Amino acid sequence: MTGTAGHFTHFDAAGQAHMVDVAAKEVTRRVAVAGGRIVMQPATLAAVDAGTAKKGDVLGVARIAAIQAAKRAADLIPLCHPLPLTRVAVEFTSDRESSAIEIVVTTETLDRTGVEMEALTAVAVGLLTIYDMCKAADRGMRIEGVRLIEKSGGKSGHWVAGE
Repeated sequence: MTGTAGHFTHFDAAGQAHMVDVAAKEVTRRVAVAGGRIVMQPATLAAVDAGTAKKGDVLGVARIAAIQAAKRAADLIPLCHPLPLTRVAVEFTSDRESSAIEIVVTTETLDRTGVEMEALTAVAVGLLTIYDMCKAADRGMRIEGVRLIEKSGGKSGHWVAGE
């Protein structure tokens, strides 16, 4: 069952929240790509890029945090199915023009439901980790644009943002 405007799959006919029954769905390869960014002062970005931030390797720690978060999405989001992830890839890009760090996370599984929540959770926690590690130098950092970029697999097929 695909969610459409006005129809939310996590509510039954009586309006009660429930975990969606995916037992009848086919096991397929499912992939989700999510992204976001954190905007900061140029000096903060320079310290992260140079590896001289006070707390150490900011992006290394944020990468591990994002992977860990993807694995724990079902513990954080009440109606999210626990999934055996087959891959979590985390990429960071420094955007000096905007004084920001961008994150893109790709999650994959072979299962009956998608991995969008895992990818989105990983993005959010990766960015929050950067904030935590840099907040002593720059409390005005701004997390923005956390979004699903692409998903594939399952009955609803392939979806790309903006298409």
